Amino acid sequence: MSTSKLFLCLFFQFTFLVFVFNPANAQGLKVGFYAKSCPKAEAVVKDVIHQVMSVAPSLGGPLLRMHFHDCFVRGCDGSLLLDSPTKQAEKDAIPNQTLRGYQIIDRVKTAVEKACPGVVSCADIVALVARDVVVELRGLSWDVETGRRDGRISNATETVGNLIGPTANISTLVNGWARKGLSVKDLVVLSGGHTIGTSHCSSFNERLYNFTGKGNADPRLDSEYMEKLKLKCKPGDQKTLVEMDPGSFKTFDESYYTLVSKRRGLFQSDAALLENKETRDYILSQAGKSFGSFFKDFGVSMVNMGRIEVLTGKSVVELRHHTVPHHLHRHHVVLLHEISCLDCIYRLQLNRSGSKKDLKEKQLILMSSLTLEGDAHIKSLIYVSRR
Repeated sequence: MSTSKLFLCLFFQFTFLVFVFNPANAQGLKVGFYAKSCPKAEAVVKDVIHQVMSVAPSLGGPLLRMHFHDCFVRGCDGSLLLDSPTKQAEKDAIPNQTLRGYQIIDRVKTAVEKACPGVVSCADIVALVARDVVVELRGLSWDVETGRRDGRISNATETVGNLIGPTANISTLVNGWARKGLSVKDLVVLSGGHTIGTSHCSSFNERLYNFTGKGNADPRLDSEYMEKLKLKCKPGDQKTLVEMDPGSFKTFDESYYTLVSKRRGLFQSDAALLENKETRDYILSQAGKSFGSFFKDFGVSMVNMGRIEVLTGKSVVELRHHTVPHHLHRHHVVLLHEISCLDCIYRLQLNRSGSKKDLKEKQLILMSSLTLEGDAHIKSLIYVSRR
């Protein structure tokens, strides 16, 4: 995309800074952290997400997943959003290469900055967006704790051992979540987020064609469901997208648990949840129910995840305007000495096509955000409706 970006950056001059790290109780986080400094922050986030989801509900899954991927590497610090000119930041790691929605976070950040410049962190925006996409897809709301500071280091190699993949067995899942201070219940509850979104065939292709390296399929997978998946995903298919919750992937509900209970979970990690008594019991307790405890449980577990290794503190701020240089540490870590994602936003210039059609800047930014993230059909939809 040739659309140029204008960066408005706030350089932080730290004369005093205290970071608090406590994954157990996340000191410094609280509901309503911006009640005085930016009282409209959550309303602004909600409004932007409502606009986005009304035309691109398929982005709900990726935006929810983004919060998980951010929190599990260096904690919930927004480091997933940082760019590296040499492609060595977290977002460049293989597990993150299929993530979508970065432009939506930028869109939200732009709107929040307009209301309250230099106040709300990117890490908090990612957490608020995760809640709001769930609500937009018919899930229940929950109170999001805020007050996170943004991290300044983003290293692709740190995703190894921290991001737990779709092929994980139950021991890897339980132990991996425990290292982040999360319980077995948090594991099975947050796995329910697979009720929305899609996945590339590459994430589960081995289950269909080469589960043990001998050309066989995963025996834990329902045979009828397996045949349907094989029709969509041929051997070696890396690009095709498949609904994680067939027929309901744009609705946040309990149907994921019904599928898993019938051996129709898409990933090996889904099937693994039936191999632990606590996770299996929870799955069976929610399967087939329309008003189980899942909605409430999900909010509680999201709060727990949002407390992982958070950075909190206070700083004295100096505001400047500058184009953002992303400096690389000599060990290939993206290290921003004076700049963090908290400080940087951009707005898109009105291009010629936008100007000729008299599109408002707000509409153009939304359109560009959506088309950059793979929903190319949305461009013509908004283009026609706004002329």
